[in-house]
Amino acid sequence: MATLATPAEKKGQQVPEEKGERKPRPRVDEKFKIFCGTANEALADEVCHFLGLTRGQATITRFKDGECYVQIQENVRGADVFVMQPTCRPVDEHLMELLLMIDALKRASARRITAVIPYYGYARQDRKVAPRVPISAKLVADLLTTAGASRLLTMDLHAGQIQGFFDIPVDNLFATPVVLPYVREKVAGGAVTVISPDAGGVERARAFAKKLDAGLAIIDKRRPRANEVAEMRIIGEVQDTTSILVDDIVDTAGTICTAAAALKKAGATRVLACCTHAVLSGPAIDRLGGSEIEELIVTDTIPLRAAAKASGRVHVRPVAHLLAEAIRRTHDEESISSLFDS
Repeated sequence: MATLATPAEKKGQQVPEEKGERKPRPRVDEKFKIFCGTANEALADEVCHFLGLTRGQATITRFKDGECYVQIQENVRGADVFVMQPTCRPVDEHLMELLLMIDALKRASARRITAVIPYYGYARQDRKVAPRVPISAKLVADLLTTAGASRLLTMDLHAGQIQGFFDIPVDNLFATPVVLPYVREKVAGGAVTVISPDAGGVERARAFAKKLDAGLAIIDKRRPRANEVAEMRIIGEVQDTTSILVDDIVDTAGTICTAAAALKKAGATRVLACCTHAVLSGPAIDRLGGSEIEELIVTDTIPLRAAAKASGRVHVRPVAHLLAEAIRRTHDEESISSLFDS
């Protein structure tokens, strides 16, 4: 994939190195603004650095009863505004922050408001799996649209069909371009098989295997009886290969750790795992520590917990440059899909 260029690079200007002190470059377009909530301010600052922008000023506080209060602290009239906020833990608080920011910007006469949600919470509740349950992913889509979002920019949706829940344009980015180069280095020189931990992730694993020129296998998880540990059957050849488990989300890590044990038992020499969104809730870190997984490769769409950083099992790949380029192209009305053509 071609290296993502910043606006300064496109004009032949010198760009500071990524390492060392990061000095914000002057804003060149007062009608191009980026704001963020409290969910992942570090990622928003990195995106602003790549774009040469200063993050928009907003006040986000809470009243004594827990209600969220938002005030935009600068003029946005007629501006093309991007609001960054992954809806990660605590999901409801971060979602409410985002909705209130969008409403405030709409009432302040912003020309266009793009909700940049690197991790789209509630995405796993995308259909009715039992009687009398909501389709929460659809409800969140309706809330964002009603609040005033003009379009959505997200990354690796749990199900691509969620794009159809929106009546506004949706751009679903893929983390593969930032994860793949590191994985290639880790597995160079040996036989590789990419594994989907369930039937629903086969398309994602197939695309990853194709780019890696690797084999493909699927894990069929069956539970013989209620409350019994699921039996995992591997469909495909993994013996004497480096096996790479590929998923969009790792939450409690139960599935991938059990899958890794099954792969080792089937003869895999090494087991790596890749995911875009490192939710890593509950016992996830302890499970990873006692598993057959050599390394879990994730992105920083969600801030990593301190325990995950200290575990030594989790490697983070930054996505700020990818998000920044997608935001720039959206602002300049350029193609985003061409980012992933090569």
